[in-house]
Amino acid sequence: MEHKEYFLKTSITRLFFIAAIPGAISMLASAIFGLFDGIFIGNILGETAFAAINIAFPFVIISFSLSDLVAVGSAVPISIALGRQDEKEANNIFTCALIMITCAGALMGLVLWFGAPIILDFLGASPEAQRLGVEYIRVYAFFSPISPAAFAFDNYLKISGKVKLSMWLNIGTSIATILLEFLFLFVFRWGIWSAALAPCICFGTSVLIAFTLFALGKMQLKITKPKFSTRTTRKIIQCGMPVFLNNVSGRITSIAMNKALISMGGDPAVAIYGIQMYVGEIIQPMIYGICDSLQPSIGYNWGARRFDRVKKLTKWTFGASAAVSFVSFAMMWIIPDVLVALFTTTTDVAFISEATKALRIYAVSKLLFWFAFATQSYMTAVEKSFFATLISVGAAFVFPMIFIFALYDMGLTGLWLNAPLTMAACCIISLVILIVFSREMKKKETETPNIIE
Repeated sequence: MEHKEYFLKTSITRLFFIAAIPGAISMLASAIFGLFDGIFIGNILGETAFAAINIAFPFVIISFSLSDLVAVGSAVPISIALGRQDEKEANNIFTCALIMITCAGALMGLVLWFGAPIILDFLGASPEAQRLGVEYIRVYAFFSPISPAAFAFDNYLKISGKVKLSMWLNIGTSIATILLEFLFLFVFRWGIWSAALAPCICFGTSVLIAFTLFALGKMQLKITKPKFSTRTTRKIIQCGMPVFLNNVSGRITSIAMNKALISMGGDPAVAIYGIQMYVGEIIQPMIYGICDSLQPSIGYNWGARRFDRVKKLTKWTFGASAAVSFVSFAMMWIIPDVLVALFTTTTDVAFISEATKALRIYAVSKLLFWFAFATQSYMTAVEKSFFATLISVGAAFVFPMIFIFALYDMGLTGLWLNAPLTMAACCIISLVILIVFSREMKKKETETPNIIE
């Protein structure tokens, strides 16, 4: 299907199923890898290793943050430029972004490699958890010039209309990672470092495959001679800032949560928090997949001034996200004990009881998550980075930090309540933003549209 026809002339319903369903399946495959990752580590390496990874992983995400800023920040102006039929501009942004992603990954990898021991010592984890955490982090640091680009190429494939290819590449990467990690941990009996090595190898392979396809000129986007400019760099940073701040501030919040958990309950409390995160990653990526896959379509139609299609696509995004969110809530509320048992072999009644309670409280946040995230994604797609940043920083940092301190005297229960209260506050902000933005949309619709047929 021709690129312009794909975004502008395909019916909204068909476009949703063509773009969002493969995107959701693709992210579900990644979520299944995350699920097996937690199961392998919790059952093969034990509770201390499980806690160590939960302490270390926020720093891995931070190391990816600059690359994600460029990946998402470039995807939005690329889509809008294509919507304006400015392929030269789109290709230049794409090429500049690839260079920036590689450089950013290398820089963050160096910081992570040398900073890991200092950071984990500061958190006050047990000596064994610190040792395991450093091992885990340094593998990701070694591969950081390459592996973060996997997420960027996923965006670029979707922009090029290759949603199914993106889906199959993600599914293949996830299956290969699960098999490789099982081989490393269960068969070879290697240490915690191999739990990081498996995804890094598979992400790197995915990057090489995708890069080859673009380098051969088989995609809508082409690699050209880069022409960096202040305007292009500023635009990428502005559009990617919500995701960047979400990643960084969210991990700072996770670090603060881990420090509070260690002081209140030690490694077992951190392990329970880890179970929450792993279970949340089973369904939450599907919502991300839906929103992320529809962003290029929304951005393209926004650039083409097809506001009628923008509104319809947005309704589909919100509706599908809400449905997935409800399923996530129901699963965690009805069978929390079953989900907890997936990640631990312990028979400690007190641990299981606390973990089950924590998971049910966490479930409420997933019932609310869809609205704030879909609004943030929508604002990003139409280059309203300020609004998107308000939501992302509120969700990832401002409200969680407020509730950590406000509810500290309630002990672990106060920490478990953090997520649902944060999401409730973000939903209120999101509603206000949508009301304000709807007024701007009405003004644009009264203008003479420049519809590209």
